[in-house]
Amino acid sequence: MQAVRGMNDVLPDEAERCLWLEGVVAAWFARYGYRPMRTPLLEQTALFRRAIGEETDIVEKEMYTFTDALNDESLTLRPEATASTVRAAIEHSLLYEGPRRLWYQGPMYRHERPQKGRYREFYQFGAEALGLEGPDIDAELIVMCAALWKELGLAGIRLELNTIGSSEERARYRADLVRHLQAHESALDADARRRMHSNPLRVLDSKNPRVQEVVASAPDMMRYLGEASRAHFDGLQRLLAAAGVTFAVNAKLVRGLDYYNLTVFEWVSDSLGAQGTVCGGGRYDGLFAQLGGKPAPGVGFAAGVERLLALVGAAHGAAPRRLPDAYLVHQGEGTLEYAFALGEELRAAGFAVVLHAGGGSFKSQMKKADASGAQLALIVGGDELSAAAVSVKPLREARAQQPVARAGLAARLREFLKDS
Repeated sequence: MQAVRGMNDVLPDEAERCLWLEGVVAAWFARYGYRPMRTPLLEQTALFRRAIGEETDIVEKEMYTFTDALNDESLTLRPEATASTVRAAIEHSLLYEGPRRLWYQGPMYRHERPQKGRYREFYQFGAEALGLEGPDIDAELIVMCAALWKELGLAGIRLELNTIGSSEERARYRADLVRHLQAHESALDADARRRMHSNPLRVLDSKNPRVQEVVASAPDMMRYLGEASRAHFDGLQRLLAAAGVTFAVNAKLVRGLDYYNLTVFEWVSDSLGAQGTVCGGGRYDGLFAQLGGKPAPGVGFAAGVERLLALVGAAHGAAPRRLPDAYLVHQGEGTLEYAFALGEELRAAGFAVVLHAGGGSFKSQMKKADASGAQLALIVGGDELSAAAVSVKPLREARAQQPVARAGLAARLREFLKDS
């Protein structure tokens, strides 16, 4: 038996890197006042059809959807978390007491062709700022990302920014864009011709060079913006400039979900091959009403965990992991029971301790202690058992082994580790 294609086992080394990143992310969100939120992996299919758009690639081709035989209900594994977060905000009246800053992390599911940096089960973390409509909150989310890249020591992640205006402005633009595409239909590929009427804005980010030539001469979305949309975008750019965040306006950036309006953005790296988008997001002011709630503004982003870890690994090697403080070695009658109880005492005092299991000679156990990465070996033999003591041997430096009374062991271990 093997794992389902595109769904990967996360083995200990990688799992430790994931936990490390999750810890960094949780502390980073807390510094900006974002509170954690968890939503179900399964939602009603109608949620994503209504929120993301019937004619998007995600809904048309990529969702894992099935019928629950017990109640004849169509359910879908979540392909993204914004729709779920807004659904939860409506269901639980989260905006009753005012705006909310929320964040999440967890697995998402899309039936895509697996390749490096793109899997069918993938992990994301993201933020949703609900009930706030100014460009200041858009800027905050983008500046937050810039701060995280700096904290992770990542260079070369560039920001692309655009505005797609209001729904009314987009409708006028869409009509002219369709006329332009129809005039050049012979140069379009099958995918662009299919999208030309159903979702023409998605043609703008086609990777086909021939289609890109057609797109290059397409109408400019900026010419369709009204005064309010321009003011929002101008305000965002001023705030980013004031924060020292470099960006490029990409008039062809539209994102792949229908709920976006006004601001859209992507953080992109050239170090990930074809899957260069590390993080993306934008504003979705119509989504609350679209899902049956009271109208409210919203803006957010999502970042790919696997892609970020790949960048961290390329820049710095393996992410840090916590190694054991001590490895407990024991041999002789009664020493296992003694060591077992001692290990629990030390863990209760805050130390990370591995107790040797499986028997073996002192020599073989000491090899295991060294391979564990622990700073210290704690040795329990017959002499230590009789004296209610432990022998402490530093493993990472040339210091002599020392006997230490069990009663004062925790304090002495702190001294050993402090000096290591």
